[in-house]
Amino acid sequence: FCRVDPYGFERPEDFDYASYEAFFSRYLVVLTRRAIKWSKLLKGNNSIQKSLKVKRYIRKGIPNEHRALIWMIVSGAQANMEQNPGYYHRLLEGEKNDKLVEAIKTDMNRTFPDNVKFRKTSDPCLQHTLYNVLVAYGHHNKAVGYCQGMNFIAGYLILITKNEEESFWLLDALIGRILPDYYSPAMLGLKTDQEVLGELVKMKVPAVAELMERHGVMWTLVVSRWFICLFIDILPVETVLRIWDCLFYEGSKIIFRVALTLIKQHQAFILEATNFPDICDKFKQITKGTFVTECHSFMQKIFTDPGSLSMATINKLRETCREKVLSQG
Repeated sequence: FCRVDPYGFERPEDFDYASYEAFFSRYLVVLTRRAIKWSKLLKGNNSIQKSLKVKRYIRKGIPNEHRALIWMIVSGAQANMEQNPGYYHRLLEGEKNDKLVEAIKTDMNRTFPDNVKFRKTSDPCLQHTLYNVLVAYGHHNKAVGYCQGMNFIAGYLILITKNEEESFWLLDALIGRILPDYYSPAMLGLKTDQEVLGELVKMKVPAVAELMERHGVMWTLVVSRWFICLFIDILPVETVLRIWDCLFYEGSKIIFRVALTLIKQHQAFILEATNFPDICDKFKQITKGTFVTECHSFMQKIFTDPGSLSMATINKLRETCREKVLSQG
């Protein structure tokens, strides 16, 4: 058995190879079929227009060999990169903010200690690439600068694109457009969206919302890392990438779909909790096991389980929740 997965992550001691192999042999068949369909769709000219067909294809998963390209196109990162030639390199050559550089350096060794490609001893060592992307981004978006969590997201982008400049523009698409204000110093968007999830759970899984309220568990305690790290280190790699496929195309509501599916699917299990620490523990456990490993069926579930979830609903909830967060501040 391979101790290291295709992305360079070491598998944990208790990794269940048997069920993973069983899943992956089935998933390979799906991947092969998808790859043929994608090749036909792209017809070698490496461009696509947004359409219902493309959306359907993306929900069924982008083959790894096309992933960077599709993310770049559908997120708008490709267009931005082409409109700003040389911009990324100019950021790296310009004056640096010492405090920002220091904060990023501090986090370098903490980023994916379980990934062989991010070790100082590996060649090439991706720490250097990661450092560049984060420093450039901090100078590009001064309102955000650098905030913990961004290192993991940039790291994943580097693993997939294998390209420093593309990773920078994808990070810009996520932080600047797709996720509303998650990484600004006040993290208003992040706090708001955790409240929004709470409201959605009230509507869709009321028993769980009631349990949380009864024991005084704030949503931020159990889901903040889901939002900050976009499920990195929480769900299996393949599953995270499938979520990101949809996130780049459909936007931030995908995060709510995933969160709601995890909660709804494990409702009975969560409701067994009888106290505060118990609830927190249940939320850790629902992100493990075959349900989340089987990424193909999991992704089908996120579009059916939570029921309808329009951007209009989310935006309306965001308005009221933002007011609430601001009044608490």
